Amino acid sequence: MEPALQAEIPQMLAQGGGSIINTALVLGQVAIAHQSAYVTSKHGVIGLTTPAAAVEYSDKGIRVNAVLPGVIQTPMIDALEETYPGFKDALLTKHPIGRLGTPHDIAEMVAWLGSDAAAFATGAQFAVDGGYLAI
Repeated sequence: MEPALQAEIPQMLAQGGGSIINTALVLGQVAIAHQSAYVTSKHGVIGLTTPAAAVEYSDKGIRVNAVLPGVIQTPMIDALEETYPGFKDALLTKHPIGRLGTPHDIAEMVAWLGSDAAAFATGAQFAVDGGYLAI
């Protein structure tokens, strides 16, 4: 079992349940050239989350889901744009919504998954990707 789950699950069992939310990125469902190790790690997060941990612990009140962000506007993206002019425009073509995501976009999904409003959601992957996986 993945180290974070090893720490989270005993605590959640002791408290009678909870919600684990892993982050895998949309790259857990697609491939990109020359990034096989990175992409494989994201596939692994999804494999741990759905169905393995969710199935093993859902009857004990523990929900386990994954959030799959698209490209998020961060200082790293700004730095890459400075180094490679046009980089951000190329990324925008991968997001039909017409913009990159924001940290707030991801936080809203995480807040929902951690709330009672998502009480029936477990073992699922939630893309917050501006349509990245749709194209």
